[in-house]
Amino acid sequence: MKIFKRELFFNTKSRMEFINITNEVEDAIRDSSIKEGLVLVNAMHITSSVFVNDDESGLHNDYKKWLEGLAPHEPVSQYQHNVAEDNADAHLKRQVMGREVVAAITKGKLDFGPWEQIFYGEFDGQRSKRVLIKIIGE
Repeated sequence: MKIFKRELFFNTKSRMEFINITNEVEDAIRDSSIKEGLVLVNAMHITSSVFVNDDESGLHNDYKKWLEGLAPHEPVSQYQHNVAEDNADAHLKRQVMGREVVAAITKGKLDFGPWEQIFYGEFDGQRSKRVLIKIIGE
């Protein structure tokens, strides 16, 4: 069994942003030379997410609106966590969207459905964040 690790780094321009990282994950799979196995893509911060869905701008706008409705950023005084910070909403948004994706690798490629893509979701942006890609297999 082989193991391969790569990290991605982000510093978004916006507080909330979705970035398609499918190509970066595919590059890591290719560089790993693993043909059959699993890839873990993990947001390494508690205010960001990694998830799988369609790369469609209307859907992404719907996500942003829906998440802001579930956990609005303001007023920041509505959250106990915000006594020391102003990002309680980002923690809640991350909880809904998830922290990681685990996907199958078959014949050296992501074993995905026709519209599936991997996204990094940022909910407390404008500072440096990290994503782990860990690949295991043969």
